Amino acid sequence: MRASLSTFLMRRAVGRNVLRGVNFLPTRCLCSDVAAGGGGGGANSSHAVERDAGHEERDGVTTKQYDVAIIGGGMVGLALASALSSMPLTKHLKVAIVDPNPALSLRNYYDKSEMPDSRVSTITPATISLFKDVGAWEHVQQQRHAFFDQMQVWDYTGLGYTRYNARDVGKEYLGCVVENKVLCNSLLLSLQDADSRKTIIPAKLTSMTLPPKSPSSGSSIGHTTMDKLSGMAKSDETFEQIQLRRLAKLELSDGQHIYSKLVVGADGAKSHVREMAGIKTSGWNYSQSGVICTVEHTLENHCAWQRFLPSGPIALLPIGDKFSNIVWTMGSDDSTRHKLMSVDDFVEAVNYALDHGYGPHPQSSSLDHYIESLPWITGPGTLSTREHFEVPPKVINVVSERMAFPLSLMHAHNYASSQVVLIGDAAHAVHPLAGQGVNLGFGDASALAKVIAEGLSLGADIADLALLKKYEKERKAANITMMAILDGFQKAYSVDFGPINLVRAAAFHGAQYIAPLKKTIISYAMGDKKWPLFS
Repeated sequence: MRASLSTFLMRRAVGRNVLRGVNFLPTRCLCSDVAAGGGGGGANSSHAVERDAGHEERDGVTTKQYDVAIIGGGMVGLALASALSSMPLTKHLKVAIVDPNPALSLRNYYDKSEMPDSRVSTITPATISLFKDVGAWEHVQQQRHAFFDQMQVWDYTGLGYTRYNARDVGKEYLGCVVENKVLCNSLLLSLQDADSRKTIIPAKLTSMTLPPKSPSSGSSIGHTTMDKLSGMAKSDETFEQIQLRRLAKLELSDGQHIYSKLVVGADGAKSHVREMAGIKTSGWNYSQSGVICTVEHTLENHCAWQRFLPSGPIALLPIGDKFSNIVWTMGSDDSTRHKLMSVDDFVEAVNYALDHGYGPHPQSSSLDHYIESLPWITGPGTLSTREHFEVPPKVINVVSERMAFPLSLMHAHNYASSQVVLIGDAAHAVHPLAGQGVNLGFGDASALAKVIAEGLSLGADIADLALLKKYEKERKAANITMMAILDGFQKAYSVDFGPINLVRAAAFHGAQYIAPLKKTIISYAMGDKKWPLFS
């Protein structure tokens, strides 16, 4: 597959190399701070995010041209921009990030003494490696974040539980909980640190015009391609104007328009890019909502907790100091009621849901003790097989706004089409019960950046559909697998029926006591793509 793709792209590159001697569009690099307040915090770099990179002035009209236009400056869009800035083969690319969010102008660290925001993400070691590679992790470390090395999962029936420990797989932690604003801020600071050509445009995308299929999409090379380009021209068109017509034209809410070789949709589950590109989706609503907020304890929490209730799971995630984040899945009407109830009533409801409410605590049986004594099942060095059920720390206060959002599953039929590619929630949306959604998005960003770099190393066009389809093939396999697992969990724990409850209990016991299975689950959840079931 790799050899055939390389041959195909190199043949295309021959034709493009004929054109590379021509300077189609003069460029001018203007480096200045996008932020009103300049670069603050710990980012003491002489570099800044670029403005007005790559444009041609013609008849008094400024035409801005980019290699990549990323629509959506959230965590995943910024991760792609940072990844492109960090690799030698892609750091020269002119990249525009189009998003009206005023927070993208901030360049200061968030004060750890402030109350934690309710919008957080649980990022895996694989995502942390990406942040380290792009230079963003050093900025995360200067702001609030919380590692956790243990996790406990159980359900309301009291028939079973599972505990996980990072030391079971020789790691120091299972994951890290970070506020979304801290992740975005750290990625922005890494872009400012990088010697790159990135522009933030504070506007919305209003329309997108894609050119007809490029003449080079066929097998013609060399002067044949040049002849076809010349044949496309109107009598009064310059060659530069012909070249512009081969790019995607993006109309923005501030009245300007820009051109780009490649358009990346990183604009969320209701993606306008996906809609404008005509990419269809499949999925369904769960008739559930997720309620999120930040709560306070009397002691610091170092463990992630998740209990499956009749209405859906409730998770308690450490966020640092004596604070934790709540992610509680429930019916839509219940979510409205829990948003509006008093703080005291909500605290009581949370403690009830995380403790003895809806059913008893799991108890170890004589069978459990017998299984613990069988090393060929529990395995050496698997510490959590001998850890007993614990009650989560009590919540004493709610310190943030309570927010609710509807839950659904969505998957795009295609991640890539002509000059357009989707990443993150624009390509797939999943149930939040395992906190994997954003990690899938970061995986998309990393994979797309690497595929673009590979294409450039072969002399290919970064918008080449064959190149983008390689990204799609890689990420679809990973994303669909995780989506199926999460959807299966959601459906399995939405049924309160005796035989099914027993099957769930057996699954809990298997994950708790069968060491190879436990290690596989941990490795997969941490972002390891391998499935070393019995290794």
